[in-house]
Amino acid sequence: MAGSVEGDHMDVVGMWVTADGHVRQELLADGRYDEARGERRSAYTGRYTVTGSHLDYVDDTGFTATGDVRDGVLHHEHLVLYREQKPS
Repeated sequence: MAGSVEGDHMDVVGMWVTADGHVRQELLADGRYDEARGERRSAYTGRYTVTGSHLDYVDDTGFTATGDVRDGVLHHEHLVLYREQKPS
C-alpha cells in the first residue's frame, strides 16, 4: 500500500515494520511516533511531520532523523520499513 495523498502530504499513519520484525514504528495521527526495537517497547518516541512523501522526526530527547516513502516503502535513515497490513 503506497499510502494516500491528502493535499500535498502522503498518509503515513499506521504501523511500519522492518522485514525481520525487529523494528516497529507506529506513526500516530496526532503527529507522534512510538518505535519499538526487539523486545524494547517505546525505545524511541517523539514527533514527526510530513511534507509530501518526506518525514522529519524529532525524538523526545532532541535527536533528529529523516525518512522518505518511495514506492510504498519507508526509508528511515538506514532502516527499510514496510506498512503493516491490517487483517481483513
